[in-house]
Amino acid sequence: MKIKTRLTLWFSVVAASILLIFAAVVYWSSAQNRKTEFYEELEKEAITKAKVFLEAKVKPSILHKIYKNNSEIINEVEVALYDYNFNLLYHDAAEIDRVKETPELIDEIIKNKKIRFFQDKWQVIGFTYSYGNQNYIITATALDEYGYTKLQNLLYTSLILVVIGLVLIYFAGVFFAQKILQPLQNINREIDKIKASNLDLRISVENQQDELAELVGAFNDMLDRLEDSFVAQKQFVSNISHELRTPLAAVITETELALSKEQDKIYYIETLRNTLSDAKKIVRLSDSLLDFAKASYDPEEINFKPTRMDEVVLNACQKLQKANPSYTFNFVIDESLDREELLSVNGNPYLLEVAVLNLLENACKFSKDRQCKIKLSYHLEKLKLMIIDKGEGINPEDLTRIFIPFFRGKNKNYTGGNGIGLALTKKIIDLHKAKIYVDSEVGKGTIFSVYF
Repeated sequence: MKIKTRLTLWFSVVAASILLIFAAVVYWSSAQNRKTEFYEELEKEAITKAKVFLEAKVKPSILHKIYKNNSEIINEVEVALYDYNFNLLYHDAAEIDRVKETPELIDEIIKNKKIRFFQDKWQVIGFTYSYGNQNYIITATALDEYGYTKLQNLLYTSLILVVIGLVLIYFAGVFFAQKILQPLQNINREIDKIKASNLDLRISVENQQDELAELVGAFNDMLDRLEDSFVAQKQFVSNISHELRTPLAAVITETELALSKEQDKIYYIETLRNTLSDAKKIVRLSDSLLDFAKASYDPEEINFKPTRMDEVVLNACQKLQKANPSYTFNFVIDESLDREELLSVNGNPYLLEVAVLNLLENACKFSKDRQCKIKLSYHLEKLKLMIIDKGEGINPEDLTRIFIPFFRGKNKNYTGGNGIGLALTKKIIDLHKAKIYVDSEVGKGTIFSVYF
């Protein structure tokens, strides 16, 4: 069932229920008021006749004649007057006697002073009345034909109005549901226009303060992330293709030349060396891409645990020196780290080691002396890792772009690389909710500072 239909039904049911309850309360209240008012009228009429009989000493025959004449036109009140001994003193129509008074009824009236009840639709009232020094009992009954007619008219009118109201409520529900859901329909139309080729489109919203605006805002934010991811993916794939094309083309060219004609032994050895070098470049690129993918995982999917950064640094140094014996490191732990727990961070040991290894390798390979200084300290309640070199430095215009995948600065001709190392390091640092800063001066060196 569509939301529009559900809204219409809910609105109709709620409004119809309120309308029906209101009509029922009005009818019930009118019925109660009619009953109470008619009882009061009965009592007044009964007292009037009792006074006429007792005070004015009007003969019963005259009263009977008045009652009979009135009964032909209206529903006249039938009044009976008794003393406490159940002696009938006066009755408007003894031959009819609608109340059928009994000693038990008289006793109940004496006991309660006043009683009210129904006989079919006829209302009956019985009460005690004092005149002079004598106590009397009066009963009166009548049919409120006029009141019942008004009540019946009210019922019919209410039913007609309820039916008309239900119809109006239904169409009002359709109208308001359409009005409320119109922005959603507009949003759907705008969403249909968004394709892979125009991810820059965004959804507009008229009212900037309602819940739909919050939803549209969240959706637009999601589109921003998707667009960034899509653009980054396209750029990433393009860069991978470019980086892989060069060593693969070199391998193919070297191999084709070697197979084109018979060569001497020295030529084949040199060809194999070049092929091996290109193959190693491909392997390094593949390893870097694999680490980059791992660093791009959802943080909830990566295993974090307390990790000592001094051990991470030492492991990275050992691996680099094993692969490049010419690299040397000066590792210093500051006196501010006077407790072992200050050296620990909550992180993934493998990824942290990759990040540190990339920073150390960059520092060494861009330095003529192939060495760098590593310092661990405690600063502003954070563990600080500094990697300092006296190498070529980074051009100011390149500083803002060094963490972009496959970007290589103006000093790229100084040494080899694939442009993934620093981008991978930045991802790992962000993954650990740490901060990395770069301070570099061309010709003097570079300092990378990481705050955990």
